[in-house]
Amino acid sequence: MNKKIILASTSLQRKNLLAKTGLVFETTASNYEEDMTLPLEPKELAMHLSKGKAQAVAEAYRGALIIAADTFIVHEDKILGKPHTPQRAKEMLKTLSGDTHSIITGFTVLDTESDKSISRAVEAKVYFKKLSEEEMDNYIATGEPLDKAGAYAIQGLGSEFVEKIEGDYSNVVGLPVKEVIKILRDFGVVLQ
Repeated sequence: MNKKIILASTSLQRKNLLAKTGLVFETTASNYEEDMTLPLEPKELAMHLSKGKAQAVAEAYRGALIIAADTFIVHEDKILGKPHTPQRAKEMLKTLSGDTHSIITGFTVLDTESDKSISRAVEAKVYFKKLSEEEMDNYIATGEPLDKAGAYAIQGLGSEFVEKIEGDYSNVVGLPVKEVIKILRDFGVVLQ
């Protein structure tokens, strides 16, 4: 008994990661308004936001399993979301340059029939090389970092800045696939 599976994300990276599992699913945008200022620990916040995203699309999909995720970067106990402006991107890249940070992805699987949901958070450590002003400026000029948490995309040009990763690469990209699959199995999803 495989229910319809909905990925509550328009992220191409998340879609590609999940597609590699062989799962059949649809994608939809979640119009959930993220509040990064809630007084929660980073892992709790990531799970809270992912659950909010899942619940925001649940009404439209009765009898389905919703998968939602939220990814952000934590550096010295500060959460770094998407910079949106070149100035903010530069500040974030300067902060991360030559240092280590964590990437936390919270995800939720929600069964819209039973209203049962399971949320988890996965953390990976990323080691950044020391960046020159020119490297940062050239990267920002590409536009890639403006809508990426922490102002870089590991699956894109930002990979040049990464010296080492400790943890699950798919988590760093935005969806810890192995963990998601485990939870889906708990909900009775059968993978080929």
